[in-house]
This record gives sequence, structure tokens and C-alpha cells, in this order.
Amino acid sequence: MPAGLLGGSFDPPHLGHLALGEAARRQLGLARVRLLPAGDPWRKAARGVTPAAERLAMTRRAAAGNPAFEVDAREVGRAGPSYTVDTLRELRDEGETDLVLILGSDALADLPAWREPEAIVALARLAVAARAGEPVEAPAGARVTVVTMPPLAISSTLVRERVRAGEPVDDLLPAAVAAHVRERGLYR
Repeated sequence: MPAGLLGGSFDPPHLGHLALGEAARRQLGLARVRLLPAGDPWRKAARGVTPAAERLAMTRRAAAGNPAFEVDAREVGRAGPSYTVDTLRELRDEGETDLVLILGSDALADLPAWREPEAIVALARLAVAARAGEPVEAPAGARVTVVTMPPLAISSTLVRERVRAGEPVDDLLPAAVAAHVRERGLYR
């Protein structure tokens, strides 16, 4: 069965991430969805990110409510920047032959700037959640399936901004993640 892969900085993981993973799982018949928090998200180096151990703990809490979700900590344990292509190659070498990389349309648009985008589209099919009214433009050679889901105006940036402003985030995060953010005093 195909394996779904949903990666990112997960700083923090929010309800939009979970909705995308579940929509892709149902629509593509995925047995499971692996959440892959980036250890050192090179595309976010300029703004800085929460330590990988915190993001991994939050991702585990976020996934705990769905038995089809599992957290894969390989990128957190890897030294140096986290590159999707390295993870895809590792999974292929471990015998995973049907990989589905789950992306938002914003990530798809940024894919040409990723490390070895041609190898990424050769190693995995892409499942892309399109924003309402926006066409999905696939890179050359990519096998793309559009995932339909209700539009959710949630981003990790919005969560961090609301926490800094002292505003509630319980409507944006799984309860266990919101509790972790409060307990650890993150994003203040």
C-alpha cells in the first residue's frame, strides 16, 4: 500500500496539517501517513525555529489521536540540514516503493527551490491540496493528485503570532499541542 509522507517544520503542528494528512489518506487510499518533522529546516534558517526536540514532541502529541498517523523522527536525528530528497532515498532503500509526498500548493510552488526537485518527483507521487480557485501547476515529470479539503485559514505563523499576542489558539491546535505550548512557554 502507498505510504503518505507529510513533512515540515511543524512549528507547531496545527489542525490544518492533520486535516491535510487525513484528507490525503482517505482520498488516495493510504494505509498510513508519516509525519516527518524536519530536524534542521534549511528553508527557515533565516527566521529560526523552535528546537527540534520540542517540535518532535508536539508532532507526537498531534498524531496521537489518529491511529493512521505515525511520527517518523529520522530527520530530527540526522545531522545537518533536512532535505526531503534524502528522506525519500532512505525510505526507498528501506523497501518503500510507493511513496506519496503530501504538500500544500504553496510548497508545490516552492518545490523548484528545494534540493534536487527532479529526484523528488522521480521518487514520489505528489498529493497536493490546492487553495480555492488556484490551479495546481505540476513540475515536469511529476505525478500529481489534487487533494480536496475545506479551506482552512490556519498556519504555524498565525499560531505563533496569536500566542505572542496572548490570544487563544485552542481553535487552531490539537488540544495536546496547545497544552504543550502552554506548559513549555513556547512562542512567547
